[in-house]
Amino acid sequence: MDKKAHVHNYFGNMRKSIKVLAFGTFDLLHKGHEFYLREAKKLGNRLAVIVARDLNVWRAKGYLPKQSEKERLREVKKLKFVDKALLGDENYEDKYRLVKKINPDIIALGYDQRPSDEFLRSELHKLHLNPEIVRIAPYKPEEHKSSKIRERLRNK
Repeated sequence: MDKKAHVHNYFGNMRKSIKVLAFGTFDLLHKGHEFYLREAKKLGNRLAVIVARDLNVWRAKGYLPKQSEKERLREVKKLKFVDKALLGDENYEDKYRLVKKINPDIIALGYDQRPSDEFLRSELHKLHLNPEIVRIAPYKPEEHKSSKIRERLRNK
């Protein structure tokens, strides 16, 4: 092995793995979702994505997604830059269990996702977690926003 390759390998192995966690419903996966997840991946070297359960979408938003949780999970798993995708907890009261298990260095949130950064930081602090929280900018929200896509589908 030449000296340059040896130095690269040595320092490459020293780099800390940075785990990024993203959440979402990802109904009718679109370019806005892909942008969000691609930008989240850029924040670290491992990206885990939690796909919301149908029942929890109903509880949080008051409607069911067009696609089932299994369909949405399958679509997210197809994205080459997603390292791990899993369904969220069915138990809504224990919604941070997977976050604690993953123990991310960074949590990437979409520009319009709830909860607020302050609330999330407070909830995670109670669990002795202190990830950095990063908001990802929107990607053409006038075109690629789930509510607008659902509206266009209703009007067809």
